[in-house]
Amino acid sequence: MKILKYIFIVLVLAVTGIALGVAVPRQPAVSDDASPAEPSRRILVLSNPIHTDIAVPVDAELLARFAFLRDGQLEIDHPGLRYIVFGWGGRAFYTRTPTWADLKPMPVLKSLTVDQSVMHVALAGDIPLSEPSVMPVDLSAAGYARLLDFIVASFSRPEGREVPLIGQSYGADDAFFEAEGAFNVLVGCNIWTAAALRQAGIGTGWWTPLPWLLTTSLRLHNDAGVFAVGPLRVRGLG
Repeated sequence: MKILKYIFIVLVLAVTGIALGVAVPRQPAVSDDASPAEPSRRILVLSNPIHTDIAVPVDAELLARFAFLRDGQLEIDHPGLRYIVFGWGGRAFYTRTPTWADLKPMPVLKSLTVDQSVMHVALAGDIPLSEPSVMPVDLSAAGYARLLDFIVASFSRPEGREVPLIGQSYGADDAFFEAEGAFNVLVGCNIWTAAALRQAGIGTGWWTPLPWLLTTSLRLHNDAGVFAVGPLRVRGLG
């Protein structure tokens, strides 16, 4: 009976912590007072059951800013490229688990403790906005610029340049790079996404370790007009 009591207490504490993590707001790093006439910049938050990414529409400015992605053998000049998708995560789990069928004990153990971090970059064509795991987010021009600064700063540059992990991609349209920060179960990939959005002027919950917690907090702590519900079907470059 004592064991059941302790399990119940742990569950209650966990549920309470998660609820507070979503409900307690964490304000943006910078609050924008953008003019209504100022054109917004739309990015996408992409979700799967355990992970979120940020998809940024391609233009000349973005390609110039991330020209170093060519060092990771990414064909960023492909005419079918529409989005560059960025995600941060633990090196062992992220690089060794392209699908659930590839799940192994050691990467899982690493993800539950402490691991080196990596940036994952994928090239995508059109991404349907009408699907539940695609959330369009409209940013001010200043917020968009801060988002790009945050993403760039997430890449590690030990000798003055970014370091691709050659041979560790899932396919031809993605690559991994060394990243800043350590990954652990409390500070994981969705915490990175939340931090990136706060830099861009978007409020989140205080602690959102799972995708649905993050997206729930986004809708809870921001004006409804900023977001649109829009299942994830990212088309490759083909």
